[in-house]
Amino acid sequence: MTEAKDNRPKLQSYLPYVIPFLVFAGFTYLVPWFNMSRFLVYPAKTLSVLVLLVFFWPKIRREIRPFWDMNAVMAGILVFAIWIGLEGYYPQLGSPSGFNPHDAGNTTYTVILIAFRICGAALVVPVIEELFWRSFALRFLMDSNFTRVALGSFSWFSFMAISVAFGLEHHRWLPGILAGMIYALLLYQRKNLFSPILAHGVTNLLLGLHVVVNQAWNYW
Repeated sequence: MTEAKDNRPKLQSYLPYVIPFLVFAGFTYLVPWFNMSRFLVYPAKTLSVLVLLVFFWPKIRREIRPFWDMNAVMAGILVFAIWIGLEGYYPQLGSPSGFNPHDAGNTTYTVILIAFRICGAALVVPVIEELFWRSFALRFLMDSNFTRVALGSFSWFSFMAISVAFGLEHHRWLPGILAGMIYALLLYQRKNLFSPILAHGVTNLLLGLHVVVNQAWNYW
């Protein structure tokens, strides 16, 4: 008598997608409870997550195939325009931190903090968030054993649910939802996680430059 094949997902299949995201979220939401300096939190969580991404890279690199995608660049610019353009036209969730690196009081350290913030937001955050939301969560809502679902597979339920969840992760929930939809559409088009990562990175880079140039610290 042949034993039935075990179709349950293996825990280790979740780890590369979930652990970096949880560590980043943990630094963001839990570290303040332990009275850690807010000027150390972002560098610490950026470096911690970067180490995790390097560690998990052999598991995830097949989904992230770099290529020049002008559609992704334009999508990133569009999301940036939406993020800035909708400001003041909808109620936000909670209060943004308004992180101002100049409050550190040391010019050299301020420059380091700004560099960490922009590089982390443009290079690290897009990878961990797209891995979690667009690669893992979108497919998990179709099948708990998400690796059986091809990357970029579409269902209305997962598309809408994850776009809303991604938006609610942010104080600026409305542009967040729209951003989630745009990044997902890129994934559906390209079947390659690099495209939403690139778009997300362009958005965050432009937002970081906007914050620094215009002293718009409320976005941080």
